Amino acid sequence: MTAGVGHCLLHPDREAVARCPECRQASCRECVTEHEGRFLCATCLRRRSRTAERRRGGTGWLPVPVQIVAGLLLAAVVFHALGLLLLQVPSEWHEGTAVEREVLGP
Repeated sequence: MTAGVGHCLLHPDREAVARCPECRQASCRECVTEHEGRFLCATCLRRRSRTAERRRGGTGWLPVPVQIVAGLLLAAVVFHALGLLLLQVPSEWHEGTAVEREVLGP
Protein backbone atom coordinates (compact mmCIF):
# COMPACT_ATOMS: atom_id res chain seq x y z
CA MET A 1 0.00 0.00 0.00
CA THR A 2 1.39 3.36 -0.99
CA ALA A 3 0.45 6.37 1.15
CA GLY A 4 0.09 9.90 -0.17
CA VAL A 5 -0.80 9.15 -3.77
CA GLY A 6 -3.25 12.05 -4.17
CA HIS A 7 -7.05 11.91 -4.15
CA CYS A 8 -9.41 9.09 -5.01
CA LEU A 9 -10.63 8.98 -8.60
CA LEU A 10 -14.25 8.26 -7.59
CA HIS A 11 -14.25 10.34 -4.37
CA PRO A 12 -12.20 13.50 -5.08
CA ASP A 13 -12.78 14.83 -1.56
CA ARG A 14 -11.03 11.78 -0.01
CA GLU A 15 -7.32 11.11 0.20
CA ALA A 16 -6.14 8.09 -1.76
CA VAL A 17 -4.41 5.34 0.19
CA ALA A 18 -3.32 3.09 -2.67
CA ARG A 19 -2.67 3.01 -6.38
CA CYS A 20 -4.04 0.07 -8.35
CA PRO A 21 -1.10 -1.86 -9.86
CA GLU A 22 -3.09 -2.68 -13.01
CA CYS A 23 -4.74 0.60 -14.03
CA ARG A 24 -2.51 2.90 -11.92
CA GLN A 25 -5.55 4.85 -10.60
CA ALA A 26 -5.52 6.22 -7.04
CA SER A 27 -8.20 4.87 -4.69
CA CYS A 28 -9.47 5.65 -1.19
CA ARG A 29 -10.06 3.01 1.51
CA GLU A 30 -13.59 2.31 0.28
CA CYS A 31 -12.60 1.82 -3.35
CA VAL A 32 -9.60 -0.47 -2.87
CA THR A 33 -9.75 -4.21 -2.13
CA GLU A 34 -6.96 -6.62 -1.24
CA HIS A 35 -6.84 -9.52 -3.68
CA GLU A 36 -4.07 -12.14 -3.73
CA GLY A 37 -1.76 -9.91 -1.71
CA ARG A 38 -2.28 -6.82 -3.88
CA PHE A 39 -4.61 -3.85 -3.55
CA LEU A 40 -6.87 -3.55 -6.62
CA CYS A 41 -9.55 -1.03 -7.49
CA ALA A 42 -13.13 -2.28 -7.88
CA THR A 43 -13.03 -1.97 -11.68
CA CYS A 44 -9.92 -4.14 -12.07
CA LEU A 45 -11.21 -6.67 -9.54
CA ARG A 46 -14.49 -6.95 -11.49
CA ARG A 47 -12.55 -7.41 -14.73
CA ARG A 48 -10.43 -10.18 -13.16
CA SER A 49 -13.46 -12.05 -11.84
CA ARG A 50 -15.20 -11.90 -15.26
CA THR A 51 -12.05 -13.27 -16.92
CA ALA A 52 -11.83 -16.07 -14.35
CA GLU A 53 -15.47 -17.03 -14.96
CA ARG A 54 -14.87 -17.24 -18.71
CA ARG A 55 -11.76 -19.39 -18.21
CA ARG A 56 -13.55 -21.77 -15.86
CA GLY A 57 -15.58 -23.25 -18.74
CA GLY A 58 -17.56 -26.36 -17.84
CA THR A 59 -21.29 -26.48 -18.58
CA GLY A 60 -21.89 -22.86 -17.56
CA TRP A 61 -22.71 -22.02 -21.15
CA LEU A 62 -25.74 -24.36 -21.09
CA PRO A 63 -28.94 -23.05 -19.54
CA VAL A 64 -30.02 -24.86 -16.37
CA PRO A 65 -33.16 -26.46 -17.89
CA VAL A 66 -31.03 -27.97 -20.68
CA GLN A 67 -28.59 -29.35 -18.09
CA ILE A 68 -31.49 -30.92 -16.16
CA VAL A 69 -32.98 -32.56 -19.27
CA ALA A 70 -29.54 -33.84 -20.34
CA GLY A 71 -28.97 -35.31 -16.87
CA LEU A 72 -32.34 -37.05 -16.87
CA LEU A 73 -31.76 -38.47 -20.35
CA LEU A 74 -28.34 -39.77 -19.30
CA ALA A 75 -29.86 -41.40 -16.20
CA ALA A 76 -32.59 -43.03 -18.33
CA VAL A 77 -30.02 -44.46 -20.75
CA VAL A 78 -27.87 -45.82 -17.91
CA PHE A 79 -30.83 -47.45 -16.14
CA HIS A 80 -32.12 -48.90 -19.41
CA ALA A 81 -28.69 -50.43 -20.15
CA LEU A 82 -28.55 -51.80 -16.60
CA GLY A 83 -32.01 -53.34 -17.05
CA LEU A 84 -30.96 -55.02 -20.30
CA LEU A 85 -27.88 -56.39 -18.58
CA LEU A 86 -29.96 -57.80 -15.73
CA LEU A 87 -32.33 -59.45 -18.22
CA GLN A 88 -29.39 -61.48 -19.51
CA VAL A 89 -29.02 -63.18 -16.12
CA PRO A 90 -30.48 -66.72 -16.34
CA SER A 91 -33.61 -67.36 -14.29
CA GLU A 92 -31.78 -70.13 -12.41
CA TRP A 93 -29.72 -67.44 -10.67
CA HIS A 94 -32.90 -65.78 -9.43
CA GLU A 95 -34.15 -69.02 -7.87
CA GLY A 96 -30.84 -69.67 -6.12
CA THR A 97 -30.21 -73.11 -7.65
CA ALA A 98 -27.33 -71.96 -9.87
CA VAL A 99 -25.74 -70.09 -6.98
CA GLU A 100 -25.88 -73.19 -4.80
CA ARG A 101 -24.39 -75.26 -7.60
CA GLU A 102 -21.53 -72.77 -8.19
CA VAL A 103 -20.72 -72.02 -4.56
CA LEU A 104 -21.44 -75.30 -2.81
CA GLY A 105 -20.45 -77.60 -5.65
CA PRO A 106 -22.15 -80.84 -6.88
